[in-house]
Amino acid sequence: MTAIKEGDYILLYSRKGKNWLIKASAKGDFHTHLGRIPFAGVVGNEFGCSVLSDTGQPFYVLKPTVEDFLMKCERQTQIVYPKDMGLMAIKTGIGPGAKVVETGTGSGALTTYVASLVRPGGKVYSYEIREDFHKMATKNLAKAGLSDFVELKLADASKGFEETDSDAVIIDLGDPWNFVDIAWKALKPSGGFAGITPTTNQAELLVDKLKRAGFTRTECFEILFRKMEARIGMTRPSTRMIGHTAYIVTATRLLEKEEPAAEAEPETEADEEEAPEE
Repeated sequence: MTAIKEGDYILLYSRKGKNWLIKASAKGDFHTHLGRIPFAGVVGNEFGCSVLSDTGQPFYVLKPTVEDFLMKCERQTQIVYPKDMGLMAIKTGIGPGAKVVETGTGSGALTTYVASLVRPGGKVYSYEIREDFHKMATKNLAKAGLSDFVELKLADASKGFEETDSDAVIIDLGDPWNFVDIAWKALKPSGGFAGITPTTNQAELLVDKLKRAGFTRTECFEILFRKMEARIGMTRPSTRMIGHTAYIVTATRLLEKEEPAAEAEPETEADEEEAPEE
């Protein structure tokens, strides 16, 4: 077990479900609407311990996850949500040791998540044209302790990526179809592509461009996320949910570019091959 040290990030979690991501201090306290929590009961203790506020409210001291860092990062724009990040990573094959190129760093939330997947031997190369976003992402990555696995570039990706033979490319910009040919050059054969768009017409343009530019296995999806209020005898769906956040388009680069095939009718459930019985 490792004791919590001064300067470590901790997640203070109340039984009421409220939580705060803060840096532990050797002295002083942290003020919440549920009372004041003294750091004296935190530093030197173990993650998972509980402390009481001066009003008698219990708090759990938890080790922050990557989700905590990205959902509580400093930001000025909408971020890609965890529900979208996970399937995007699976579809593009991002994992330990991967080389990933991203453009549209923004606050660095998605960059943070991808960096956590590629470590310890991989690297994320992220392009951002706005200096204020570049600085913000730098701070957020340092806060999450993932700076060593990312190279942030203050540069215009429309002029091309410096990287080649990459395992995956992620485009998070308003006109991702304009970056498809650039992504092709940066990817290795069978490398994964992911584009993030807020509207259906943008998704249509991106899918069409990918099909005409030497990519296959092109998919577009939307993920809706709803929690369950799980209580004995009273379990029901939550009345609130995370609905539309983005349309995600994924594809795989072929070895050689070829003429796109004629549009086929989408498969129905009856067309799909049944999974073999175990």
